[in-house]
Amino acid sequence: MLPTGIDELDARLLVAISRAPRAGVMELARQLQVARGTVQARLDKLQTRGVVTGFDPDLHLATLGYDVMAFVQLEIAQGRLDDVIAHLRNIPEVTEAHSTTGPGDLHCRVVARTNEHLQSVLNAVLDVSGIMRTSTQIALTEQIRMRTLPIIEQLIDDEG
Repeated sequence: MLPTGIDELDARLLVAISRAPRAGVMELARQLQVARGTVQARLDKLQTRGVVTGFDPDLHLATLGYDVMAFVQLEIAQGRLDDVIAHLRNIPEVTEAHSTTGPGDLHCRVVARTNEHLQSVLNAVLDVSGIMRTSTQIALTEQIRMRTLPIIEQLIDDEG
């Protein structure tokens, strides 16, 4: 059993799904050399435990016309976090929001089609009471794409 609460077969299944997200249960069973029912039961268990949170497509937003990505740090007035989060959920261009330590309270990733559109998105973000200050940094290029596969591979290597 790995220190994460998943065993080696779970880790191998996660690697297989990461490498071939469109593979069916039968194909995964063949690759892992286990029964189809075993793969399905493991997938169900990983979903129930919250390890696997979805099978959404991995979209490249720039290809869809959202060429601008920025990170927005928000300082929130005491007691207004829930209101601000509810507001941000209604702005499609806010793709992530994380509570943070340090000078800001929320760190958001936002996307836009152009710099002018980014200004509109930022104006929409600010259209709620409770935001005291913002700081925005525009991303120039993506150097490392969001990834999880190396973590699972490291868990397997550490166990082996």
